[in-house]
Amino acid sequence: MQTLLLVAFALFSGLLMTRLFVRFHLPDVTAYLVTGVLIGPCVLGRLAIPGIGFHSFAEVDSLSLINDVALGFIAFAIGHEFRLSALKQTGKQATIVGILQAVITTIVVDLALVALHFARPDLMSLPVALTLGAIAAATAPAATLMVVRQYKAKGPVTDVLLPVVALDDAVGLVIFAISFGAAQAMISGTAHLLALIIEPLGEVILSLLLGTAVGFGLTFLERFFHSHRNRNALIVGSVILTVALSQLQFELGGFTFGFSSLLVCMMLGTVFCNFCPLSEDLMLQADRWSGPALTLFFVLSGSALQFDVFSQPAVILIGVIYIAARSLGKYLGARISSSLAHSPETVRKYLGITLLPQAGVALGMCTTAARTMGADGLLIRNIILFSVLVYELIGPSLTKMALTKAGDIQSEPKEIKERRSALLRQVKKHVPAPFDK
Repeated sequence: MQTLLLVAFALFSGLLMTRLFVRFHLPDVTAYLVTGVLIGPCVLGRLAIPGIGFHSFAEVDSLSLINDVALGFIAFAIGHEFRLSALKQTGKQATIVGILQAVITTIVVDLALVALHFARPDLMSLPVALTLGAIAAATAPAATLMVVRQYKAKGPVTDVLLPVVALDDAVGLVIFAISFGAAQAMISGTAHLLALIIEPLGEVILSLLLGTAVGFGLTFLERFFHSHRNRNALIVGSVILTVALSQLQFELGGFTFGFSSLLVCMMLGTVFCNFCPLSEDLMLQADRWSGPALTLFFVLSGSALQFDVFSQPAVILIGVIYIAARSLGKYLGARISSSLAHSPETVRKYLGITLLPQAGVALGMCTTAARTMGADGLLIRNIILFSVLVYELIGPSLTKMALTKAGDIQSEPKEIKERRSALLRQVKKHVPAPFDK
């Protein structure tokens, strides 16, 4: 009962908050995140009212299954953007931008934090600087996708943005594995070069193969069902199955291999949209079902943000430098790479701003560091928590602003606004006085 009350309270709170935020023209994602902060352990949860708010971070973690499934649907939807007909136009530039902007961001953050290390070695070690530089490459696909959907963004920036965000996961995994391995080698004095190369590449390849296999299975089974209800259930079941299978890990030849749920589900969506003739309509049906899960995902993400990091001056200082360097790296990386890819001027100017949000993948990376690097790992975790708090609260609004200036988000035509106002005036004339308000 307690769990169900928490889920219902989180869902209703997030939905009601959007009615307030719409007056300030802010994205729904920001409303959900702020809702999570308010009902989380740091604010409303302190009152310890049963069924009202999360009283501890353990309660938030107990609903992590919702986050896993929601991320699966997000990756599945992003995979739909890899339709071959669309990739013929944007595939080359998306690949160039996706790889180069991640590498450039890592280099910029590494330079800034390594310089800080030599200036103040008491604040941060060199392994921490290298690890944070690798985590900086990751971009949050969830917030970006929600803004694109809410405002029905469409245009040259959006066409490149979604594939780039998807590629970030694969590129970020490889960069993190190499940098994190180098950091561990500095701490222990030994290096496992083969593991640094084989394990991350194996995770990417295995994830793509698993997603491909489940995608063809879904495409094959779809032909045996004819109603939207049954097909929708088939898609939902396939995404949940894929998320479950991606949790597997195994050892082979002395190496440990696993799967990236984002990559697996992204490949599932890619195969399905390219080989199923009815994929366009079926994806819309799945989107309607996944809406509540995405709302809960962002509310829970907000609840998981921990404000105690503000009590540590070192975390704030390093966090500010990290945020500034990463923001500069994303903007310059997108600008340089899109210029090399001969992208339109709007893409060069605004794409970097849309790549600022950071959350799920980065949190997963810092959790890995926290488990294996001792005190340095805890410092990395706190810095990323601080940056995620900033990026998640302002990132969606910046993404909306950039897409609007680029022309991908169109404001409602003046003619339609005037016709709607005229219609409302006519309705008010025929409404009885007690109800005219």
